[in-house]
Amino acid sequence: MNSASRISDWFKTLKVYWQPGARSMLFLGFSAGLPLLLVFGTLSYWLREAGIARSTIGFLSWVALAYGFKWVWAPLVDRLKLPWLTARLGRRRAWMLLAQLSVISGLCGLAFSDPLQGLRSFALLALLVAFSSATQDIVIDAYRIERAAVRLQGVMAANYMIGYRIAMIVSGGGALAIAQWASPTESGYYLNAWMVAYLSMAALMLVGVVTVLVIREPDVHPTRATLEQEAAVDSIIERQEWLPGLFRAFSEWFYGAVISPFADFIRRYRWHAILILALIATYRISDVVLGVISNVFYVDLGFSKREVAVVANLLGVIMTLLGAVLGGTMVTRVGVMRILLLGGILAASTNLLFAWLAGIGHNLAMLTLVISADNLSAGLATSAFVAYLSSLTNVSYSATQYALFSSVMLLLPKFVGGFSGVMVDGLGYVNFFLITASMGIPVLILILLAMHHLPPSQLPDHEGAVT
Repeated sequence: MNSASRISDWFKTLKVYWQPGARSMLFLGFSAGLPLLLVFGTLSYWLREAGIARSTIGFLSWVALAYGFKWVWAPLVDRLKLPWLTARLGRRRAWMLLAQLSVISGLCGLAFSDPLQGLRSFALLALLVAFSSATQDIVIDAYRIERAAVRLQGVMAANYMIGYRIAMIVSGGGALAIAQWASPTESGYYLNAWMVAYLSMAALMLVGVVTVLVIREPDVHPTRATLEQEAAVDSIIERQEWLPGLFRAFSEWFYGAVISPFADFIRRYRWHAILILALIATYRISDVVLGVISNVFYVDLGFSKREVAVVANLLGVIMTLLGAVLGGTMVTRVGVMRILLLGGILAASTNLLFAWLAGIGHNLAMLTLVISADNLSAGLATSAFVAYLSSLTNVSYSATQYALFSSVMLLLPKFVGGFSGVMVDGLGYVNFFLITASMGIPVLILILLAMHHLPPSQLPDHEGAVT
């Protein structure tokens, strides 16, 4: 193949990223990524600047556990039709729109709240945003899996991640910059500044609303094996004539919506399912636990909002995207499991850099180095992890099964992260970061066990195109 043909092939490949189905993931990724930091890192910065105790901030981070429990209501999202909306928009788009409008309502509520005057109601509004955002994640993940053939999930995931990370720049560094701009002085706490910032973020959620209104609903159908399995169980339930008819109908729905997705996963992977779930549950524990307290750490070291916005958010997200591109390229060359292992090693190692920064103190050059290394490794690991999770999903239960995997991924790390403020108060930052680094050791053991007992996860090559 001559050089002109190679260049032509590269352009054909790159054009796939801008086809309508793939292009929509940029904007849906933006809508999904925007609320996360607004109930996590950015919210922590707001609360700390307001004078809220570190331990309280740590416990308030538990509102993000909604992301870890989304598998509980994912079956409803997968099967329940919404009045009026589903008939006009379709199953996936209707739930997306409802979730996005709920996020906007919660963000507006936070904007007009004062954590110093009503911390309980403030926390409930943050929980509303987290719950609605988690619901949006359930639907968008299902839409991504159903919208394109499996071999093109890398394209969909890449565009989704780009949109998601751009949103994190906006909701992290952008929100801090807006709060700084709206403040009358360089330092000090001004409630109105945060009101402007959060109202701006609520307005930006309209990007997702408009996207939902213009995209088309995916056309997918359950597999024959799935239909046969559910039909067999429905037949058994129907023969139980002693049960009331309404109860039989509910039992059939409950099996198809709730039990069948989890039974399908166990049936396909048998005892390996335990190993897979253990790996998913712990893979991100080092960086998630650290992430709960990272913005508080920057405040305590004396970094300004502008420094955090530029280095920790803007540069950090850029390095994450570079890591994602690098990780995606390496996955195609050497396989998913090896990059998962490399990502686990890097995640634990970069936490040691935070311990080093804690010992040095306020040093912008060192902060730049630490953030760059940490986010580059996170992007590399995430690209492999998304491909791995998508490959485990049965398209017949895409919303429920992917919600299970992504929930398990965050549940333990978010719970442990709630104690991060207490740990820092009792141990200091250096020891805290050393502990978070050591949390990565069991992860490496699980990856090695998975590599030994399971074949490297590879996405099947289905025909199809993003349209």
